[in-house]
Amino acid sequence: MPDGGYAETYSPRKVLDDPSFRVLAPGEAPASDANIAAFYNPNHEIHLVEKPRPTPGPGQVLVHVRATGICGSDVHFWKHGRVGDSMVVTDECGSGHESAGEVIEIGEGVTQWKVGDRVAIEAGVPCSKPSCEYCRVGRYNACPDVVFFSTPPFHGTLTRYHLHPAEWLHRLPDSLSFEEGSLCEPLAVALAGVERAGLRLGDPTLICGAGPIGLVSLLSARAAGAEPIVITDLFQSRLDFAKKLVPSVRTVLIERGLTPKDAAQKIKAAADGPVKVAIECSGVESSVHTAVHAMQFGGKVFIIGVGKNEQVFPFMHLSANEIDVSFQYRYANQYPKAIRLVAGGLINLKPLVTHRFKLEDAVSAFHVAADPSQGAIKVQIQD
Repeated sequence: MPDGGYAETYSPRKVLDDPSFRVLAPGEAPASDANIAAFYNPNHEIHLVEKPRPTPGPGQVLVHVRATGICGSDVHFWKHGRVGDSMVVTDECGSGHESAGEVIEIGEGVTQWKVGDRVAIEAGVPCSKPSCEYCRVGRYNACPDVVFFSTPPFHGTLTRYHLHPAEWLHRLPDSLSFEEGSLCEPLAVALAGVERAGLRLGDPTLICGAGPIGLVSLLSARAAGAEPIVITDLFQSRLDFAKKLVPSVRTVLIERGLTPKDAAQKIKAAADGPVKVAIECSGVESSVHTAVHAMQFGGKVFIIGVGKNEQVFPFMHLSANEIDVSFQYRYANQYPKAIRLVAGGLINLKPLVTHRFKLEDAVSAFHVAADPSQGAIKVQIQD
């Protein structure tokens, strides 16, 4: 566990060792005022728990979480117990990091917030120490002592009452719903990708994968002026959804068994030529290969997706065509931009939410999010 910054403040043991913490039995109804949350554990179980209602200390704010989206990583932690080698579920762990809510209590010294303020919750809280080079230069997503809520061992924000540092909340304008505020978290991922990919007006752009991150990347690339935009997926239903979201997007269905080179030819035909930028949102090796072969000389493949630990890339094709490959780890400095873009009408996130559940039904929500046959894009839990 990190030993700097906020790690001790948000130690998971404070919740797990509290006498009031308990796992609810399947079907058990919680008390109406209980601080309930959805937790997973090393046995790949997902269940509701009751946990203590926290009290804000100096510099802290207590938020009534009103909307939380289920991320693919939440499902992955539940089903597989880990993401890579450093993020491993070893005990009961609270889920959720795409959240927005309402301030209900403030701690000593907090002056920028008052009870009733509506906020989006930035889930990654770095140490913010002057001695931390990454925090000091603004690349705080690389802070080694970050507390990222819902990444083991830290409990997440899919709970009724969440305690958060005041400086890592973002004000929601009255025109934005809690639902849109929670969607600013995946939007922040996409915006970081568009920014670091160097996408410019008129750039022919490929987006690999039409899941939630692929779709917010599509919205972001359109807002940034990419043209044309091609999006790929294995499922026609997701491509149909992308077409409704951005009618001008060009869709390419990737049939199973199609080689990356053949898939790239389909993409280039749809784009009227090779693309300049690819935003890869699946992390699948064959999809990365496809993006590489669809690229023009000097283009860039930017990988947001998470995949297996070791992959093989077409090295000499990349080298002979001066194609850059870059990667992304979370995001930094994106939330204010995300809120401005949504409030200003440049990005419409509302269609992404396909399923809504009450907090008490969070377990059912997880099962829907994990089942591709349900056709969910973004499942939201609201309270």
